[in-house]
Amino acid sequence: MSKNKKYPVNKSEEAWKIDLSPDEYKILREKGTEFPFTGKYNDHFEEGIYICKGCKTPLYESKTKFDSHCGWPSYDQCIEETLELIPDHSSGMLRTEIVCANCGGHQGHVFKDGPTKTGLRYCVNSASIDFIKKAE
Repeated sequence: MSKNKKYPVNKSEEAWKIDLSPDEYKILREKGTEFPFTGKYNDHFEEGIYICKGCKTPLYESKTKFDSHCGWPSYDQCIEETLELIPDHSSGMLRTEIVCANCGGHQGHVFKDGPTKTGLRYCVNSASIDFIKKAE
């Protein structure tokens, strides 16, 4: 999240700590990362929508998910205008952080190495999202 930016969903850090588990808080609010191949949605391929764990904003459609073999859920696109892209120099390299445009919650990073026609790989932490299964 941008440090000084006000997002539509704007809670105190104390409120976030109440609403999120410690792992979710670490990832969404402190830009943490889960260990690869441990996340709930890494090998998840049901039909539906992936939403922000912090504010329930729909972020990714299941049809855009693919197995990148990187250890985190990967998508080749997001739902339009739902993510903010932020240059990230924190690991000694230039990456692009992705945060929810509604609450500023850290999702992960987007890379230009995707195998699909978009050429993108949105690499997302399972703890930063939830899933709503498509109604049958």
